Amino acid sequence: MSLRTAFVNARNQRELAAGDIVFREGDTGEEMFGVISGRVELRHGDEVVTTVGPDGTFGEMAIISDTPRSLTAVTLEPSIIAAINRPTFLFLVHETPTFAIDVMRSLVERIRAHDR
Repeated sequence: MSLRTAFVNARNQRELAAGDIVFREGDTGEEMFGVISGRVELRHGDEVVTTVGPDGTFGEMAIISDTPRSLTAVTLEPSIIAAINRPTFLFLVHETPTFAIDVMRSLVERIRAHDR
């Protein structure tokens, strides 16, 4: 199962307007997100860390490590995002190990982009 398939088929999808805040730095994290359409900007304070577009994920760190959100996520344009909660995440990791690899790949790409 690809990341795109997991999020396009997710039960919890949200249609957001430009400028909507998905979560704030310091919030507790019970879900991770996949961008189906649109773009979401991830910010640390006033610094833009990266932008996530279709097929990208964000919010993984809080759901994996059970720590507060380290960034703020804001939509840049009308967007559709899908949320996957911790139990669903664990189910997908257990049933489809490639899902876990794809999530890790997405996270690594974001970290590398931030390090540049």
